[in-house]
Amino acid sequence: MARLHEYQGKALLAQKGIPIPGGRAVSSPQESREVAAEIGGPVVVKIQAWVTGRASLGGIRFADTPDEAAQAAEDMLGMQVGGFTVEKVLVEERLALEREFYTGVIVSDREQAPVLMFSSVGGTGIEEIAQEHPDAVASAVVDIEHGLRDYQARNLVRRTGIHGRLQRDLGGLLVKLYDVARAWEARAAEINPLVLTADGKLIAADCRVTVDDYAVFRHRDLGITFARELNRPPMELERIAYGVEEGDYRGTFYFIQMTDEFQQGEGVVGFHGAGGGGSMMSMDAVINEGFRIANFVDTSGNPPASKVYRAARIILSQGPIDGYFGSGSGVASQEQFHSARGLVKAFLEEPLTVPAVVRLGGNSEDRAVEILERVNDYLSAPVEGYKKDDSPQFCAQRLKALVESHTPPAEPPTGRKQPVAQRPYTFETVTNGTVTFDHAVCATCETKICVQECVPQILSLNEEGCPVLNITLEEAKKGRCIECMACDVDCYFQGSGGGFVELPIPGLEAYREKRGRTG
Repeated sequence: MARLHEYQGKALLAQKGIPIPGGRAVSSPQESREVAAEIGGPVVVKIQAWVTGRASLGGIRFADTPDEAAQAAEDMLGMQVGGFTVEKVLVEERLALEREFYTGVIVSDREQAPVLMFSSVGGTGIEEIAQEHPDAVASAVVDIEHGLRDYQARNLVRRTGIHGRLQRDLGGLLVKLYDVARAWEARAAEINPLVLTADGKLIAADCRVTVDDYAVFRHRDLGITFARELNRPPMELERIAYGVEEGDYRGTFYFIQMTDEFQQGEGVVGFHGAGGGGSMMSMDAVINEGFRIANFVDTSGNPPASKVYRAARIILSQGPIDGYFGSGSGVASQEQFHSARGLVKAFLEEPLTVPAVVRLGGNSEDRAVEILERVNDYLSAPVEGYKKDDSPQFCAQRLKALVESHTPPAEPPTGRKQPVAQRPYTFETVTNGTVTFDHAVCATCETKICVQECVPQILSLNEEGCPVLNITLEEAKKGRCIECMACDVDCYFQGSGGGFVELPIPGLEAYREKRGRTG
């Protein structure tokens, strides 16, 4: 999920007509002074960081004058809280509170629908409120086809013991909050506290909005650059990995670094999972064998070979790991040979110099393991492939045995590079990749394996016996070429070697150079 700062969430509330305190976010003491002067009365200054308990961390200060507001901002800006550096503070008018409420719209995985929650008590977390004041909390599942009706919202408020005009006003505000969640595809949109002021106004004093990460591309106006919910700032390699997922929604690629400080020989493994539950079980198996995990990766949901390739390249760019372990659910419906091709291409280009054990359980697993293990003739490190009937624990034990018996090469070998084509035939793919056939080489190929194994069957042979598109260049770029890697990997093993697919990973080469991992 992509979290928004408080000031960003409040801007969305205001767009749907929910009152918010006067003020704005600033990034300097002078700006804080100016906002406080504009408000012309007592203000509250709050750090904008994704942490809880801001008051206990010194992240909420009250100020009676513009100078006090400037001093508060000066003290807060640059603070380190929960791994985050405070870059902005929110300066708002101080409200005279009469009463506090909680309300939120949460997408429930159990209900597979949004759930509207309301509490006549606010100020603390909804879990604590529900435990201490169960009669004060009410919830209702919202029909996504018809949305939230006014009478439904009022009924929800009434169940907490509120009646009359306040019930009506709260009901109207809840409908607006649902509109916020629906408009920006929020996984959660919460106001806590929603306050009733001494002069009878309902105002959102604080809020929390998280946007579904798969919806971020539809809301560029939010300025979200990293749609992951971490308890720390994202590392550089995590941002690079998110750039892959952001531009390609075919399947999932989730990359989280556990550590980026380790040395060869410390038993650190690059982990590549496929499927949440199976990946967790596989991680446990690796840890049980005494390894540390450098990262968590999930490529599932039928990802193309190109996404698996990019994931593997990023895993191998972390540092001097001691092994590569891939394992997921073991019952995946996706065609496993796509993952095998992506891994093989990455292992060749890196090139892989540490043992790899990969469990490719699922459709076409026999073919996938055959593709994967064929690479052993071209690498200085062993690669073993396993299927669904091989347990994660057994596979982890095999990795341990290989790591203990493997001696890394004294000099790092040169990875596979794109050959210079004498007569290039090229077209672009949906992720800004480039497929190149060297027709000077392809003309001598006896197998024509690229045409035979092309999954979407978009290649044909011209009069010279060379592969060409049987669709337009535009159609290939829009996604008809699914980047199955047959024209690259299968051509390398069984053809003439005339095909190559270049798949850029923006920012990765600069990262590798900075970390001393060229190649």
